[in-house]
Amino acid sequence: MSSHQAGFGSTVSALPTRNGAAAAAAPIPWQPRPIGSSDVVWRHAANPIIPRRPVPGVQGIYNSAAVQFEDRFAAVFRLEQQTRFPRLHVGWSDNGLDWEIERDPVVFANDPADPADYAYDPRVVRIEGSYYVSWCGGRNGPTIALARTNDFRHFERLENAFLPFNRNGVLFPRRIGGRYVMLSRPSDDGHTPFGDIYLSESPDLVYWGRHRLVMRKGGERAGQWWQRTKIGAGPVPIETPDGWLLIYHGVMDTCNGFVYSMGAALLDLEEPARVRYRTDRHLLTPEADYEVSGHVPNVVFPCAALHDSETDRLAIYYGAADTCTCVCYAHLGELVEFVKRHSHVF
Repeated sequence: MSSHQAGFGSTVSALPTRNGAAAAAAPIPWQPRPIGSSDVVWRHAANPIIPRRPVPGVQGIYNSAAVQFEDRFAAVFRLEQQTRFPRLHVGWSDNGLDWEIERDPVVFANDPADPADYAYDPRVVRIEGSYYVSWCGGRNGPTIALARTNDFRHFERLENAFLPFNRNGVLFPRRIGGRYVMLSRPSDDGHTPFGDIYLSESPDLVYWGRHRLVMRKGGERAGQWWQRTKIGAGPVPIETPDGWLLIYHGVMDTCNGFVYSMGAALLDLEEPARVRYRTDRHLLTPEADYEVSGHVPNVVFPCAALHDSETDRLAIYYGAADTCTCVCYAHLGELVEFVKRHSHVF
C-alpha cells in the first residue's frame, strides 16, 4: 500500500459519465487533524504528494488542479521539464494522492497546431456537464486562456477571456443571474508589484464584461502584512449557505523576497463581487521544509479543492515553493465559521 493511502473520507454522491450513466464518486483524500492541533487547516502527513523531480527530465509539478471524475480523479498539471518552460499535462489517480501523469502536453482537438506560448497555474471546474480549464497562457503576454473537455483526453480551445495582462482566472461552478462568472487579477508583464481581484461576466464564455472590483490587497493601514503586496483567486469557489467560499493566495514582500500564504473570504451568493467576510489572518503560510525551500522559496499556492458534502471534509491542493504538489485538509463548516469570526473590513 502506498504511504498516501491511509485515512480517506467517504461519499455517496455520483458524477455522470459521458454516456449518461452514473458512477460513484471516488472518496476524496483525507487525514484527521493531528492530535493536539487547533489549526483550521492542516497538512497531509506525507507531503509532498508529488515530489521534486518526480520523473526523469522533469524539474517540477505544482500549482495544479484536480477534480473528481467518474469513479476516480483527473487533474491538469503545470509541468516543467529541464527547459523550465511550463506546459499543461493531464494526470489520473484512483485516490487523489498517487498520480500517473501523461508525458505529452495537452493538445487541442480544434487546433492541434495551437500557437500558444507558455501555460501555467491551471484551474478546472465542472459547469453544466462539461469541464472547463482556465490557465495563464502566453499570447503577447500573460492572459486568461480557456478550454473545454468532457473526458480529459480531447480538449477544445476557447477564446482567451481577456487582453494581456492578467493572471489567476477562476470560473464559478454555475451561472449566476444567467451569466458565466470569472475572477481574475489584472497585472502587468513583470512580477506584478500590485494586484487586486476582479470579477467579470459573460453570456457565452467568449465576450466578457461588467468588470467589478471584488477585493483589494491588504496593506499597512489595514495591518494585513501577509497580503499587502497582491492577492489572487485560488480554487474554484465553493457554494455554502453563508456565501461563496473563496480560498485565495496573499503575498507580502520582505527583505528576502515574496512570501505566498493562503487566505479565505465569503462572497455573496447572487452578487459575488460583494465580499461578506474576509479573514484577517492567513490559514497556511510557508513553514514546512518543502514550502520554504525550492525553486521559488516561501510559496503556498492553492489551486484546487475537493469537498465531500456527506462528511464536510475538504482537501485543498497547493503548490509548494514552485517545485512540488501538496495537500492540506479542513472541515468546510469550521473554515466558514473561522472566516466569519476573524473577518476584517478593508
